Amino acid sequence: MKIDILTLFPKMFKPILNESIIKRAQEKGLVSIKVHNLRDWAKDKYKTVDDTPYGGGAGMILKVDVIDQALANLRSKCSNCSKCSKRNSNKRSDSTIPTYRTILLTPKGKKFNQKMAKTLTQYSNLLLICGHYGGFDERIRQLVDMEISIGDFVLTGGEIPAMTIIDTVTRLIPGVINPDSLKNESHTKKGYKQYPQYTRPEKYRLKGIKIKKPLSVIPKILLSGNHAKIQSWRGKISKNVKH
Repeated sequence: MKIDILTLFPKMFKPILNESIIKRAQEKGLVSIKVHNLRDWAKDKYKTVDDTPYGGGAGMILKVDVIDQALANLRSKCSNCSKCSKRNSNKRSDSTIPTYRTILLTPKGKKFNQKMAKTLTQYSNLLLICGHYGGFDERIRQLVDMEISIGDFVLTGGEIPAMTIIDTVTRLIPGVINPDSLKNESHTKKGYKQYPQYTRPEKYRLKGIKIKKPLSVIPKILLSGNHAKIQSWRGKISKNVKH
């Protein structure tokens, strides 16, 4: 999979792209992540990417012409550009689903979840557009396949939502993480939350708060070595775990 990021602040992505699982996934060639500075497509010497909104109001609005030019250039490099042009249709069969997906990160978008992350892994190329300042020129919405929000709140820009999507999607790409580590995670099935887990020591007295007795592993069946009963308990408790 290839992931392109269109942003005004490329340096924000260095920490997440150069550490842990995402770094290893790139080194293995399982995902290629490219960060692009939106200002590279600005037309004037000042690299202007925003302007005041028609009708007045606070804040600056990202310009449609700059983003349109950036998207046109990035899409032209896609080997499946003929398929990429077939956007915004929900009536095609699985065999005709385009391999390219352009995503606008906005508070008005569809709420991101694990099911959506899994769906996004079917595409070979994702292009994430990070907003900033006062918002987007409304016409930019016509240039994308979908709009995504990571929650009912407003962030300074779309960079953190982009990082969230990159992390969530990358770990689901085959070969990035052992499949056995993924199958019992929270949200792998509707309403499913991962069961409680413990490790050594069996009993431990917390130092940060005052508790008279040491905390123990609960239930004791986890110490029994009876894997059938342990799996049965885990299956039952996962349906009732509250986070």
